[in-house]
Amino acid sequence: MKLFISLFLLLNFNTPNWNTNYKDAFELAKLEHKIVLLNFSGSDWCGPCIKLHKDVFTMDEFNNLATDHLILVNADFPRSKKNQLTKVQQKLNEELAEKYNVQGDFPLTVLINTDGKVIKAWTGFPVSKEDFIEDIKNNIH
Repeated sequence: MKLFISLFLLLNFNTPNWNTNYKDAFELAKLEHKIVLLNFSGSDWCGPCIKLHKDVFTMDEFNNLATDHLILVNADFPRSKKNQLTKVQQKLNEELAEKYNVQGDFPLTVLINTDGKVIKAWTGFPVSKEDFIEDIKNNIH
């Protein structure tokens, strides 16, 4: 059992948490002098959203970058009744969408400074995962 726990901790040690409360995330970004990376997703209906989380946001290179420089926020908009969010979470996500995703794009990934200003936004699944991560790096320094 100890081996299993150690292996679990080792594999998940450098996996940053995705925040769901953007207000707390922006406060944390200010305290830690980091940039907010906001991702709009449809976790149970949007194929490119699911692929982005599975193929890009789990990459070691992304996780290392996120751990050192980013505060991650996920604004999820599931459609299935069984995956519905709380009313409070729905309201938080809708507030984010009104400000940062008025077109209703999914997936949409947005880099935001601690003043709430958009640094850069990407729509859809990236053509190159490596170029996407490199682009994030270039926009946070």
